[in-house]
Amino acid sequence: MPDLPAHVPPILKFLPMAGLLVAGLIHLLPVAGVLGPATLTRLYGVPVADANLAILLQHRAVLFGVLGLFMLCAAALPPLRLAALLVGLASAASFLLVARWVGGYNAAIGRVVTADVVATAVLAAGLVAELLLAARRGP
Repeated sequence: MPDLPAHVPPILKFLPMAGLLVAGLIHLLPVAGVLGPATLTRLYGVPVADANLAILLQHRAVLFGVLGLFMLCAAALPPLRLAALLVGLASAASFLLVARWVGGYNAAIGRVVTADVVATAVLAAGLVAELLLAARRGP
């Protein structure tokens, strides 16, 4: 990252990386679901007896792993940060919207909602900081 003027608050430089690290780790938590239906049941508090549901949820676990690793890599690679912040924010915020829209979720899904509130907050803060830093750097 190029040197920024001294008046840029140090926290501004730190927020995008910190947001990606926190959200990346949160997105890695469901990866354990690839181990099968028993793990998925523990994670989400719903029985996963149907093979089709197991396939969908295990694939979801893989996708969260990919997204989590992308965010962790982007924390260390500034050219990837904006894309990772946007994709991570879309992932976390969309889950919150779906959970609110559907409602009636159990305590295990409530924990996922809480984690995604944290992920959404840190990614939003990181995105704002990244955009401010980009504006100060210029084209």
